[in-house]
Amino acid sequence: MARPDKAAAVAELTEDFKSASATYLTEYRGLTVTSMKQLRRSLGADAKYSVVKNTLTKIAAKNAGVEISDDLLAGPSAVAFIKGDAIDAARNLKNFQKENPLLVIKGGIYEGKFVTTAEIMKLADLESREVLLAKLAGAMKGSLAKAARIFDALRIKMEAQQGAPAAPAAVSEPASNDAVVETPAETNEVVAEIAAEATDAPVAEATETPAE
Repeated sequence: MARPDKAAAVAELTEDFKSASATYLTEYRGLTVTSMKQLRRSLGADAKYSVVKNTLTKIAAKNAGVEISDDLLAGPSAVAFIKGDAIDAARNLKNFQKENPLLVIKGGIYEGKFVTTAEIMKLADLESREVLLAKLAGAMKGSLAKAARIFDALRIKMEAQQGAPAAPAAVSEPASNDAVVETPAETNEVVAEIAAEATDAPVAEATETPAE
């Protein structure tokens, strides 16, 4: 390879290392051209799977601030540069290897740190970002719906109590400015019942604080 071509190849690989969310290094010895095409398709449109020259790859990784040991760049190497979901890509890589044992996953870079083959396999077993976000959204939606039901029940109970006949007011001395305004016991009971519905805990009877 001529010097200008080498410089261009190193520059392209350096940019691939910098822009990738994860990088998986493999050995493709024994894989057919058809199998390589299938692997590229399985990794998705947000991944770039390239056969590379080990010496140029090492230079490019160093330029990108990535440390790759020499044993990872031995033999015919191909690198998967992942720009999408790194966990999905790891899962697809693992699934492809099950059907094509000749593919060797040697290690990689994930979130700026070196990961072993075993760690890539663990990543492959995790749920994808989309699945986790969907579960979180479902949990939040359920919590908000439950809170809305609780507040609605509180409003209905309060309105029902306000519509009940009022008891005769007792004559008492005017309250001083320092007097503490107490929450009616009935309201305490309603709040306790609603809180119990939210937590599935038994309702404790509210006790009225004796006036000083």
